[in-house]
Amino acid sequence: MKKTVALIFGGKSAEHEVSLRSAKNVADALDKDQFTPILIGLSKEGSWYRFPDMSLFTQATKIVDSLLPANAEPVALISFQGKPVLYSLKDHSKTPIDVAFPIMHGTMGEDGTIQGLFKMVQVPFVGCGVWSSAAGMDKEVMKRLFVAAQIPNARYMLLTPFQKNNYDDIVAKLGSPFFIKPANAGSSVGVHKIKSATDFETKLKDAFQFDTKVLAEEFIQGREIECSVMGHNHAPQASLPGEIIPQHEFYSYEAKYIDDNGALLKIPAEISQETLGKLQDLAKKTYQAMGCDGLTRVDFFLKQNGELFINEINTIPGFTKISMYPKMWEATGVSYKELITKLIQFGLEKHAAEQKLKTSYLD
Repeated sequence: MKKTVALIFGGKSAEHEVSLRSAKNVADALDKDQFTPILIGLSKEGSWYRFPDMSLFTQATKIVDSLLPANAEPVALISFQGKPVLYSLKDHSKTPIDVAFPIMHGTMGEDGTIQGLFKMVQVPFVGCGVWSSAAGMDKEVMKRLFVAAQIPNARYMLLTPFQKNNYDDIVAKLGSPFFIKPANAGSSVGVHKIKSATDFETKLKDAFQFDTKVLAEEFIQGREIECSVMGHNHAPQASLPGEIIPQHEFYSYEAKYIDDNGALLKIPAEISQETLGKLQDLAKKTYQAMGCDGLTRVDFFLKQNGELFINEINTIPGFTKISMYPKMWEATGVSYKELITKLIQFGLEKHAAEQKLKTSYLD
């Protein structure tokens, strides 16, 4: 019997539009012999809608309450008699959901918030849980965990709007140039390479538009290598890595999603077997230290002397046509369709294991 898979995308995030492109690719790749997709798009205002078919993706690049397609049906994800259902606010029907597949990049999706809802309504879901999603989204917390697990990463300083953020102090500690990035944003939104005090003042204001916590981070001169990881936390699998060669100053939002020639992707990356082994081991160590489960992309800097540094992890990586996560698995021998099936299975297995845990002391 086929399982219903709720593909959930959009939301109140700076990466809303990217999410829709990822969702279309996942929907296309879904094995229709095993799964029945249910398309659930969250508007930029946070409203939930069900869409009956793929026409949404050709009609719109974003979902907004004032410009909805005529076939958008307002819905809510609830628990009814202990089972997860999609409740229609239009005709009050209830559609059972077997598993949720969140494809929501950035805030309100990748940060543990929607994972908490899934846990509350008891629906199995693809990807990392609440705390690992939240920790992976907050780059300051992520770096604290890296330090605790002795995972090499760039030096940093925390900047907030409630303190004096002095350019000279940052340069004295981190050197010049350095990067600033919002602690809780993805896809390089609000990220800037800082080369002067004037540059710093202007770009810091931009970064603070996306978060009240901003990291100033040491610039590491090195190749940008990424590695896809999937599986349960106790037994992660690492893909062949890929290299990003930005054609912009760095791998910015524009380079990732707007400019088709913004970056060259080399998959697999041309590295030695020794470096490959070290990189895959460090990717799996990072995955486990962060409590990840299901899937994560681990991003590295590879210095000329062979040293590896973790840049960050991404618990809901992109699934667009040029995204690295599925491309690296394809290079490793796992097709896009097979990858989506595996990720759904991991989510179902994790939920089944959690259901065996006791939730009552007296029973």
